[in-house]
Amino acid sequence: MRGHLVKRSKDSWTIVLSVGRDPATGKRKQQWIAVKGTKKDAERRLAELIHQIDGGTPLDRSRLSLRDYLETWLQDVVAVRVRPRTLNEYATIVRKHIIPQLGATQLTKLQPSDVEHLEAKLLVSGLSANTVHHVHVILAKALKDGVRKGQLQRNVCQAVEPPKVPRYEVKVPDAQSISRILELSKDIPYYSVLHVMAFTGCRRGEAIALKWRNVDLSRAVLSITETAQRLRQKGIVFQPTKSAAGRRGVAIDPATIEILRAHQGLQLLRKMEIGAAYNDHDLVFPGPLGEPLDPSVLTRNFERLAKKAGCAGMRLHDLRHGHASELIRAGIHPRVVQERLGHASAAFTMQVYGHVAAGLQAEAARAFAELMAKSGG
Repeated sequence: MRGHLVKRSKDSWTIVLSVGRDPATGKRKQQWIAVKGTKKDAERRLAELIHQIDGGTPLDRSRLSLRDYLETWLQDVVAVRVRPRTLNEYATIVRKHIIPQLGATQLTKLQPSDVEHLEAKLLVSGLSANTVHHVHVILAKALKDGVRKGQLQRNVCQAVEPPKVPRYEVKVPDAQSISRILELSKDIPYYSVLHVMAFTGCRRGEAIALKWRNVDLSRAVLSITETAQRLRQKGIVFQPTKSAAGRRGVAIDPATIEILRAHQGLQLLRKMEIGAAYNDHDLVFPGPLGEPLDPSVLTRNFERLAKKAGCAGMRLHDLRHGHASELIRAGIHPRVVQERLGHASAAFTMQVYGHVAAGLQAEAARAFAELMAKSGG
């Protein structure tokens, strides 16, 4: 098919034209053109453009709008570079924040002042500096690809300074709060998964995707290889961890081993009771019938427990922060903490949790002074 229509709104269509293949890569090339009006208007314009291509007349790319360029970029570039969830995040930023303000601007006429005005307007509308910075980064990536392909002479985002993002500091729960929540969770079916998250620092998606074949109770280690995500129109899907550092072995303590053994036994009994209705995916923490556990269900149950424990506002992800922080307070080497969390580097771990280590400065100073005093210094 030489081209087709994509409906955007009641009176807005996008014509997607096939314009051959890239001679260097062999990848299919498309051009997206926005059309206002009825479906018949869009079909008429599509027929005209196909006739123009068949007649050997090149399409005028100088009038390509930023909207059409970004839509093509999302489909042909971003979709093959990133995970589906990341693609959804990019598409949301592009269609919610960039296209409504700058979509009609011709790509080649985009100016740094246009980007500055966009980001200032988004900040005034109430968006956080972090979100607006993300808008800047995504637009800059898109324009960088345009320069690389020869569609643009320059990336105007390079002439714009994005808003400064405040340093991110996590809110760390104390060990007593985590203990109260875990004690309360013994009365619901999610005690085991919450305990494992708190005692290993694994992410929600990693816990939900954990399979028994990746649990070695005799060696006391869990192998984190996958993560679970809910994607629009696809449901819950399992994917490899985002980075090589995310694929890791995590040691577990004797109490956690016993909890997992008991959990495994109860799971086997449930399989026998339900029989053929149980859809076995080898999951350690499945839903009631063996299907993948819905991440939102786990989150809602945790939030109810936190409120009941007097920790309203505490998030499920804070179990991970609590695990890391307690290890740092205990003097565990940052490299070990990094490996347990699946961070890319110990430097990143300390960047996130450095404020916890800073609280140990006074203790370190006292300890050094005592050593010097004993040595007669």
